[in-house]
Amino acid sequence: MTKTMPYASPTFMPSIPDLFFFFFFFHGSFIAPFLPLSSHRPLTPQPSPPSKTSVNDEGLILISLRCINLIWLKLRGCREITEAGMAAVGENCKALKKLSCASCVFGIKGINVVVSRCQSLEELSVKQLRGAHDGEEVVGSGTMSVTSVCLKEIVNGQSFAPLMIGLKRLRSLKVIGCLGDWDDTLEKIGNLHATLVDVQLEKIQVSDVDLVGLSKCLSLDTLHIVKTIECSNVGLNLVAENCRMLRKLHIDGWRTNRIGDDGLISVAKHCINLQELALIGIYPTSSSLEAIVSKCKALEKLALYGLNTVGDAEIECVANKCVALKKLCIKGCPISNVGIEALASGCPNLIKFKVRRCRKVTGMVVERVRDHRESLAFSFDNSDYEALNVSQIDHDLSKKASTFLPKSSFDNMRR
Repeated sequence: MTKTMPYASPTFMPSIPDLFFFFFFFHGSFIAPFLPLSSHRPLTPQPSPPSKTSVNDEGLILISLRCINLIWLKLRGCREITEAGMAAVGENCKALKKLSCASCVFGIKGINVVVSRCQSLEELSVKQLRGAHDGEEVVGSGTMSVTSVCLKEIVNGQSFAPLMIGLKRLRSLKVIGCLGDWDDTLEKIGNLHATLVDVQLEKIQVSDVDLVGLSKCLSLDTLHIVKTIECSNVGLNLVAENCRMLRKLHIDGWRTNRIGDDGLISVAKHCINLQELALIGIYPTSSSLEAIVSKCKALEKLALYGLNTVGDAEIECVANKCVALKKLCIKGCPISNVGIEALASGCPNLIKFKVRRCRKVTGMVVERVRDHRESLAFSFDNSDYEALNVSQIDHDLSKKASTFLPKSSFDNMRR
């Protein structure tokens, strides 16, 4: 009997760019074992315009058969892919290492059929998953190789709890905007996963119970506590005392005043290797800021957003003691030209300096900074339209930030 091969839907007609992806991954599969992961572009089916039909199950089945060594798959808004299409990926693409899904409708079961079959899977990112129902779980039996999990805006994100708790090699965990109480899950993850190095918790229901669990992760390198209103100095103190390898810390207190001087002083005392610090919506005073800039000698990146208690005196302290500082972002703080000029005179290694929505800072300081530090890339904007946004911090402190003005750009401000 002749075996019938799955076929692509007549409505699924690849364009020229689509053909490039098919060609690249079909032929690239023969050399996949010999090339680093970064040398491969991801296969990224995306939603078509309303007048056209997006990739469906038959198309995804065909891709899985032709690209058996596929290692990176991205699905964006593919609303015609169901559990059947995902099952084909899990069955045929055993070499898959990265799976990223956003705004898809195949639900929890569609994720489960992949993670339970692809034993080489290392990175899983699921955002705004639709078609999910209460009671479904991603068990992921046999998939112990996952090292990175990112969940964003998922109604029943707790369905991933058994998977995350069971992973033995988990190193990076990001949970953003997912409903439900996460204390029990994250406490277990912290207690069981000493290898965790990167944790980002944003807009979810957690408390100090979670931070107590994370304090068991002695190798923790990066911690983001963003708009988690029940976290306080108590939990931050425990993390600082135990996780002394911490290098990157982002805190958004959402103006609840539960995290402040006590927690930051503990960070300064125990986390002397801190290299990147972002503070937004909290109320630190000169005592905690002075402790950090005095003891964290390796601090290279600093972001201060919406801190009503940070003025010229605190900035002058930063200027005098942050010798290693390279990038500084200040937004919505009551500083004036005096603080800006102090920074221009201090921080000898400062290369990028960004000021936003500081109303006491005027354009006159731009020329003064330019005259004193010609090599400093200084960006200044005093308009009110730009809101304080913690998600912008990573971009502001990144190496690829393009908002800073080079020296030549100051000539336009003079006119």
